[in-house]
Amino acid sequence: MRPVTERDIRASFVNCTKGEAKRLAVPRDLATRPWDDLDFLGWRDPASPERAYLVAESGDGFVAVALRQAAPHAGHVRRSMCSLCLTMHTGDGVCLMTARRAGRNGQQGNSVGAYICTDLACSLYLRGKKEAAPGARLHESLTLEEQIARTTVNLTAFLSKVVG
Repeated sequence: MRPVTERDIRASFVNCTKGEAKRLAVPRDLATRPWDDLDFLGWRDPASPERAYLVAESGDGFVAVALRQAAPHAGHVRRSMCSLCLTMHTGDGVCLMTARRAGRNGQQGNSVGAYICTDLACSLYLRGKKEAAPGARLHESLTLEEQIARTTVNLTAFLSKVVG
């Protein structure tokens, strides 16, 4: 991913108002992010842990979406798989993230959801830069480039549901 600025981020949100985009917490460490290892930028809101944000390249620009973590289910420890990078996590390592749809659909209360790594570090898990629990990354015959392409396709499909 190419580096993104705070201004780029705030201007690229598709599912919140300009006022909401202006007020949301943007990471302060944008200059030090490992951009070459990222397929998208994702972060949690430090003031409101149930909120998260995701920015991805789209054509010549960026598309950003505001996400909300669904309430966790109490109960037994389970393994879940991220629908973007296909990394397995135990416990709360994967959560259902919902995004209000853009435009009129979002104004009517429609949303879409996906099970995503809770820390939004999919790109780093794929590249082995961040470790999940043992067995989190299943052995695959796909090359790293093919896994990255699959993750990008999965992300694009999710974002198209938000925008569409």
